[in-house]
Amino acid sequence: MFHHEKYDGSGYPEGRSGDDIPLSARIVSLADAYDAMTTDRCYKKAFSHEKAKGIIVSCSGAHFDPMIVKSFIRLEDRWIGVKEKFAD
Repeated sequence: MFHHEKYDGSGYPEGRSGDDIPLSARIVSLADAYDAMTTDRCYKKAFSHEKAKGIIVSCSGAHFDPMIVKSFIRLEDRWIGVKEKFAD
């Protein structure tokens, strides 16, 4: 329910911010955004991992929890591996 909340409070449905957003939702928010950016859609081509990573890093503290972004960077090889394993 809360994965559309943004770390800075500008998201929805309740405009929660920071630690008021459940940790699970902060994780899913980044995972959902990464998947959306790195997957082909009928209206756009997938971004590379590097481009998606750059967008995520630039949104740290605003859209995404900085702690979750740091974890994403530290574990990025695993993210790439999962993306490759489950590629269509």
